[in-house]
Amino acid sequence: MGLFRTSGILGIAESALEFALAASEEAHPNEYMGFLRGDDASKLGLDDDGTVLTDVLVIPGTESNPVSATVKTSMVPNDMRAAGSIHSHPNGVLKPSDADLATFGRGDVHIIVGYPYGRDDWQAFDSDGTEVDLPVLDVEPPEESFFDFDQADIDAELREEEFDQ
Repeated sequence: MGLFRTSGILGIAESALEFALAASEEAHPNEYMGFLRGDDASKLGLDDDGTVLTDVLVIPGTESNPVSATVKTSMVPNDMRAAGSIHSHPNGVLKPSDADLATFGRGDVHIIVGYPYGRDDWQAFDSDGTEVDLPVLDVEPPEESFFDFDQADIDAELREEEFDQ
């Protein structure tokens, strides 16, 4: 069973889109490249079944110039939340090139951001390069935690150890 079980991708979090627009503008005149990750809508407080794109991963070692961005595939994480890609076209063209289409096979949605990197200067595509509607959603992505425990868990374990002695 894939990440996008029943209803597919519901949209992109506004914060993820804003990050990608700003990163694309900062990289200009070179292309920007990142990967998209999603979270289950229920984790975001939505009643819908499906996934919301919440994160843009920047891959270390990515090289770019005005007409391309190259990612070191060995640096791309094997991530259960992987959803697709996002990259910029400094020339402002919001259509995938043949080279883009060759990379669209990995993931369900691919976004092209174009110069001048404004709120409406982007388009989403499926893995075949067909335009898709991708709503921008006002949701708060969940906080990532490096550890699956917190200070309260540590205190409880210490109390338990004291009790056992």
